Amino acid sequence: MQIRYISRMGKAKSATDKTSEDALPKWAEDEIKTVQFGQPETLIRTGYILDIYEKDFKIDVQLYEALPDGRTIIEGLDVPRSIQMNDFMKGIVYEFRIKMFKGQLSTKLVELLRSKFSVEMDAIYRFEMQEIQVMDVESDITSTSLPSDGGDTDEDE
Repeated sequence: MQIRYISRMGKAKSATDKTSEDALPKWAEDEIKTVQFGQPETLIRTGYILDIYEKDFKIDVQLYEALPDGRTIIEGLDVPRSIQMNDFMKGIVYEFRIKMFKGQLSTKLVELLRSKFSVEMDAIYRFEMQEIQVMDVESDITSTSLPSDGGDTDEDE
């Protein structure tokens, strides 16, 4: 017995089949590729590593405290080659010292992104890790003593 699958779906579009409506204009692509970043702002945030890309010297992190633009996840955080990435562990709480670079987009590009693509974006960000330190989370927990199972500790006699 042979089983044949007949698809009613049309041919999928390839990346080169983009219509002029779907693509960014060349001037917009050029602006994004050549955006000028301002002076970095150094931020200290706590969080944990989601993914490690040792070959590229990058990590993805989830932060407990939001960045100035509201995000709590950084994808592709650049790690200096001087830091040993093989010691990184996913799910462990770290303190990150991060340089955040911001590149402002032109009003014309911001309006294009908003009107044509429904994207609210007025800047591009780049992140570089300066330092990483394991947090000692357990020392922050206050130890409390619970009453023993031996009964009531009140002196009602």
